[in-house]
Amino acid sequence: MINKFEDKLLIAEIGSVHDGSFGNACNLIRLAADCGAEVVKFQTHIAEEETLRNAPMPEYFKGEPRYEYFQRTSFTKPEWEMLISESRRCGVNFLSSPFSIAAIELLESIGAEMYKVASGEVNNIPLLEKLASIGKPVVLSSGMSSWAELDHAISILVDNVKLCVMQCSSAYPCPLEYVGLNVLGELKERYEGKIMLGFSDHTAGLAAGPAAAACGANIIEKHLTFSKAMYGSDAANALEPEEYRLYSKMVHETWQMLSHPVNKDDLLPYKDMKLIFEKSIVSSKKIIQGEMIKLDDLCFKKPGDGIPAKDYRKVIGLVAARNIDKNHKFKMEDFK
Repeated sequence: MINKFEDKLLIAEIGSVHDGSFGNACNLIRLAADCGAEVVKFQTHIAEEETLRNAPMPEYFKGEPRYEYFQRTSFTKPEWEMLISESRRCGVNFLSSPFSIAAIELLESIGAEMYKVASGEVNNIPLLEKLASIGKPVVLSSGMSSWAELDHAISILVDNVKLCVMQCSSAYPCPLEYVGLNVLGELKERYEGKIMLGFSDHTAGLAAGPAAAACGANIIEKHLTFSKAMYGSDAANALEPEEYRLYSKMVHETWQMLSHPVNKDDLLPYKDMKLIFEKSIVSSKKIIQGEMIKLDDLCFKKPGDGIPAKDYRKVIGLVAARNIDKNHKFKMEDFK
């Protein structure tokens, strides 16, 4: 279990992939843990509290009306309690996006430890104010927001909660041209010292997450599914298990590399390699005692344990102290 919000975290977005099946939801938690995620993320929908019955459906999923879909795929309070317990048993954190104040109250009643604000809720000021009053860590997705809208949302939360702001593009799947890695740097500069950086990856591929990690994202989110062929709004834009394992490996290896900066002046790790691969100054022909060394008397050959090739100008003009055979690796004692 990852208990520090400040840690590097990969969130497996389960969303609605479970399609209302409690068994599928439990199996997805187990799969996320097996694939290397530190957090599993759900969506807590209470249809009557968040949407009108005639609300339009998004272009990427028109399978059924939103009200009926949320109603059909929601869980009871005891089921949510068991999902949190299953997450803890599997060693992953539980996270959910509430889409109403009633959903926040439900999550509070079952012991939720942190919250996700979905892109469409950034302007839901009453919801943000409720989360600020609770004071638990918040991951805020920025997919549909302008800078002015983000400024307002962050001003409500930042003094009351540990806050991670996720660069996100609300497109499913997200074209590479809309990923917006540059926004990570802009978020860091705009809110320096106030927030953590995160990235919600809606692309179809594997490259965006590791790239975001390299740009400073400490929390990365990616959808997980059993199969892209599953019914629902999320599965078609999620990664299947083997893809997700590879994605997790790439993201965590990127974080590992970033956590170990290299000092280019520390050559100790290359001591033996430099000996083997670098060049020493060697005689290109026989040289007679008393002869002045010229450039054409020299050549440069492995190993690198003699006078370094970079110092050849220090040798030119010196006088041979003895007869020297061809292919002799010079030492300073060879000169006078």
